Amino acid sequence: MNDHKKGLVLTAIGGLALSFDVPLVKLGQGELWSVIALRSIFTLVAALLLWAVLRAVRKRPPVLVPGRAGVLAGFCYGLSTMTFLGAVFNTATANVVFIAAFTPMFAALLGWLVLKEVPSVSTVVTMAVMVAGVALIISGGLEVGGLLGDLLAALTSALLAGAITIARKTRRDMGFVPLVATILPAVIGLALVANDGFHVAAPGWIIFDGAVMIPLAFWCLATGPRYLSGPEVGMFYLLETILAPIWVWMIFTEVPTTQTLVGGVTLLLALVAHSVWQMRRRSPLLAKA
Repeated sequence: MNDHKKGLVLTAIGGLALSFDVPLVKLGQGELWSVIALRSIFTLVAALLLWAVLRAVRKRPPVLVPGRAGVLAGFCYGLSTMTFLGAVFNTATANVVFIAAFTPMFAALLGWLVLKEVPSVSTVVTMAVMVAGVALIISGGLEVGGLLGDLLAALTSALLAGAITIARKTRRDMGFVPLVATILPAVIGLALVANDGFHVAAPGWIIFDGAVMIPLAFWCLATGPRYLSGPEVGMFYLLETILAPIWVWMIFTEVPTTQTLVGGVTLLLALVAHSVWQMRRRSPLLAKA
C-alpha cells in the first residue's frame, strides 16, 4: 500500500470513529459533568498506555506535551472537550457538528491574524458563506431554546482553531496533546461530581467512547497529514459532520430543524467546494482533469 492510500485509510477510519462520539455520549444517558469526567479519565488512561507502549518499542518515543506551546494548546483542547460536550447537552446534534465544522475557517482567520498568512480569495469567500450558514443554524437555536448549545459549539470551533494555530506556529509534534489534555476536564469533572458521585445510566458506552473511539479517531486523524494534504484530511473530518446526525436520527429519532438542515448543507457545500479547489490547485493531475 502506497503512502497516499495509507493516508486515505487512516483518515477515513479516524473520521468514521469520530462520527460515533455524540451517539455514544447520548447512549450513556448521564449528567453532563459525570459524562465529561468519565469520558476524559478513560481517554487520558488510554493515551498514557499507548505512550508507554511506544516508549517501550521505540528509541525515541513521542513527546507527550512539547513545552509551553504544548501546554497552551492542551489548555485549548481541554476547554474544547468541556464546551463540546456542553453543546451536545444543550442543543441538537446536527447543530453541534455543523457549527463545529467551522473550525478550519476559524483556523484560517487566526492564521491571518497571528501568523500573518493572508487567506486566498477562495478562503475569504468560503468563510463568508459559512458565516451565513452558522448564523442560520443559530437562528434556529433561538427558536428551539438551544442558543447556549449553539454558542458552546461555536466556542469549541474557536478553541480547536486556536490549538491548531499554536501547533502550526511552533511546528512541534502535538499528536498526543489532545488526548493528554483531557486531564483538565477530568480533574474539573471529578471535582464537580465528588459530592454526589457519578450519574450515568449506561457508563459502558461512555467508557468505550473515551477509551477506544476517541483515541482511535484522534490518532488516525493526527497521523493522516503525514501522507495527505491538509484539504484532503479536512474532507475526512466532514464524516462526523455528515454521519453523526444520521446515527442520532436512526437511534434517537432526533430530527434537525429546517434552519439547521439548510445552514448545514450550506456549510458542507462551502467546505467541500473549498477543499476540492485547494486539492486541484496542489495536484497537477487533478488540475488537468
